[in-house]
Amino acid sequence: MSDASPPELPSVREIMERHGLSPQKSLGQNFLLDLNLTRRIARASGSLTGRQVLEVGPGPGGLTRSLLEEGAERVIAIETDHRCVPALEELSAAYPGRLQIVEGDALKADMRALVGGRTRIIANLPYNVGTPLLVKWLQTEPWPPWYETMTLMFQKEVAQRIVAPPGSRAYGRLGVLAQWRTHARILFDVDRRAFTPPPSVTSSVVELIPRPKPLAPADPKVLEKVVAAAFGQRRKMLRAALKTIVREPVALLEAAHIDPTTRAEQLSVEQFCQLAETLRLQAF
Repeated sequence: MSDASPPELPSVREIMERHGLSPQKSLGQNFLLDLNLTRRIARASGSLTGRQVLEVGPGPGGLTRSLLEEGAERVIAIETDHRCVPALEELSAAYPGRLQIVEGDALKADMRALVGGRTRIIANLPYNVGTPLLVKWLQTEPWPPWYETMTLMFQKEVAQRIVAPPGSRAYGRLGVLAQWRTHARILFDVDRRAFTPPPSVTSSVVELIPRPKPLAPADPKVLEKVVAAAFGQRRKMLRAALKTIVREPVALLEAAHIDPTTRAEQLSVEQFCQLAETLRLQAF
């Protein structure tokens, strides 16, 4: 741990009480108050000394504090809840010049412009924006992306979908998109009692390291469209499921060398890419 930690910071709970902060369900907020756990998350991506970190949904700043204590040179924290800003400003004052607070919607933010260079994304993502944010980061252009790694907390069910192999029940749209462009793995689970308020499910911390090149060529928007259609009716054969996006799904599948009677969960990531490229290059 860095020796830069200020001597007398109050606990996160004390800061919450001082500013009248309580998690809002409508914002998907579940605050982490256990600094041992937040340090573990901060350390999960390796040494932060001299590194720049982007955090989304810092809330009262439990994880933010650990990122700074672990030596992050600069933390850019995006928070949509204006109630949390005064609590984060206390941290900013304790670590002069190292914490930039950005008040706004992370889904609308130009993150590449905010960070201005290579960075790590480390966050306890609010439940209601976690998946859309991950998809946004996975669709970053050009590739390789502006971030070095992502260390993110999700509901365990979502984490399992991210790493699920083809043929498994959890395999779907998120797994295809994540595994296409990153090496993804679950690092550890987090008991729901670690949060305030405790969510109804266990959470998991997931590491996603960008591949230098995606598993196979594909346009991210077209791939997303194909995968969403295929898994939107996952019990149907692809020849039926893809009718929502093309007039001649059988012709498309045959041109991509895929059996039209196959179901979505049977396709590899590479086969989905082949399907997306065939759709992009030909009219069906």
